[in-house]
Amino acid sequence: MVLHENLPIYKKALDMAVYFEKIVRNFSRYHKYSVGTELRNLSKEIVILIVRANSQKEKLPELLKIRDRLEELKIRVKIAKEIKAFRSFRSFEYSIRGIVEIAKQNEGWIKSQS
Repeated sequence: MVLHENLPIYKKALDMAVYFEKIVRNFSRYHKYSVGTELRNLSKEIVILIVRANSQKEKLPELLKIRDRLEELKIRVKIAKEIKAFRSFRSFEYSIRGIVEIAKQNEGWIKSQS
């Protein structure tokens, strides 16, 4: 079993979870405690699911959960953009690109398990 700390998907997901922790600080109070909490919680859940998938013999069920959570996170980031929770477009863009990168890595992992 590969240590999860060495997995590129784990590193990127952890980076994104830390990024959401930092960026949500700049949200307005209203957005911080609504959509911001959802972004923070989902990003942390994805990191945990990656660790869990890596430790399982049968990884596919966890990888499919990761796929679902990534889609949820992407939708919530898009909603945050639409309600102008992000201070800049660059913050939104970085968030979406990070999620897409994690999703691509997850899809590759799913294919390797099939």
